[in-house]
Amino acid sequence: MGEAERGETAPRNRIGFWCANGHESRIAFAADIEVPETWDCPRCGLPAGTDQQNPPPAPRTEPYKTHLAYVRERRSDEDGDALLEEALSRLRARRGA
Repeated sequence: MGEAERGETAPRNRIGFWCANGHESRIAFAADIEVPETWDCPRCGLPAGTDQQNPPPAPRTEPYKTHLAYVRERRSDEDGDALLEEALSRLRARRGA
């Protein structure tokens, strides 16, 4: 199908985006829209910006934390010892009854 069957295409602008790894992506946008500040690089997934000399930095990723690590952030060792002792005393009382 050609333009006669589909109609005319909308005017477009091709904008270059660069990531921190130096990858260039040329993305076509409609001419009448606002171009986003960042775009995900299709090669490595890092954020890419329109300034080749100053691409956006890679996002800081937090390492995976276990449930126990989150609990340790919220509670001190003394709190943990008190909770453990309370749970053990309830368990001993239930077994003894």
